[in-house]
Amino acid sequence: MKIALFLIICFVASVVTVLADPVAIFDVRWGKGKARQSRSFAIACYDVEAPQTSANFRKLIKDGFYKKTSLHRVYPDYFVQGGDPLSKKKDRTVIGTGGPGYTVPAEIRRKHVRGAVAMGRLLDNLNINRQSNGSQFYICLRPTPSADGKDTVFGEVVSGLEALDEISRLPSDSNANPLEKVEVRRTYLIDRSQLISTRAASKVW
Repeated sequence: MKIALFLIICFVASVVTVLADPVAIFDVRWGKGKARQSRSFAIACYDVEAPQTSANFRKLIKDGFYKKTSLHRVYPDYFVQGGDPLSKKKDRTVIGTGGPGYTVPAEIRRKHVRGAVAMGRLLDNLNINRQSNGSQFYICLRPTPSADGKDTVFGEVVSGLEALDEISRLPSDSNANPLEKVEVRRTYLIDRSQLISTRAASKVW
């Protein structure tokens, strides 16, 4: 009886811990006038498998680093990429080359399943240690086993994946940059328990 009670307590404690994990919310917007669209998505980090990458991502969120950047690369129902500070500029030729000025050590452990969030990086011939770009990330919209073992997957989309599907299908130029800027209006952290209660109370997500 005592053992059963102990196991129940451990289970409840683990659930509470998971629900209390901070989740990063991205509010994005694109289009103009009556065609303007606003969507949100939420990313939870893998603190055990990618602790340094997760800590860096949360720091950037807290610092407002991603505000006014854009989701600058879209491939229909495949992936969406963002996190480049140069995407705040109007010059499309430099988008995709920026970062915070540092890299993050590789933490390559998780697979590229649908909803996986991974860091971008330079190719192996320029980056033998497979260090991640400090801020650019991409979100898989379908399983991508060809990327397994190559990039650091540090989180997953826990809400708003359908919004990202929609964004991935927006018209884009020859560099897969959406013709209408998909701007990050706001980023912030909440407990996962708040996310669940918010979704239950309203159908915003």
